[in-house]
Amino acid sequence: MNAIQAALALLIGLAGGVVSGFFGIGGAVVIVPALVYLMRMEQHKAQGTSLGALLLPVGLLGFLEYYRNGEADMKVAALVAIGLFIGAFIGAYLAQLLSPTIMRRAFGLLLVAIGLSMVLRSA
Repeated sequence: MNAIQAALALLIGLAGGVVSGFFGIGGAVVIVPALVYLMRMEQHKAQGTSLGALLLPVGLLGFLEYYRNGEADMKVAALVAIGLFIGAFIGAYLAQLLSPTIMRRAFGLLLVAIGLSMVLRSA
């Protein structure tokens, strides 16, 4: 990795962190598309890289700020974390069975469906 790629990766992480802290999202919406389109990664590699980046740092400081303000439920967070732990393994296993093209299309459709749902339900 050269200096430009390293700087780009750092900026992608920074953008993902800001969006994560602001909206509670980041990996799927910012990091994965940025790795695919800006760093030219295949879909599977971008998803795996995003998961690796998200292991610890993504939520710790953001979570602490929300918790400090009484805006985090530890019991629910722990249960969701257990589900994420198991679900991420299952999802990663299943993703390996699909081609990069199918994964990219499915990922795009998921983002569109989520966006449409949020726009239509906010009325």
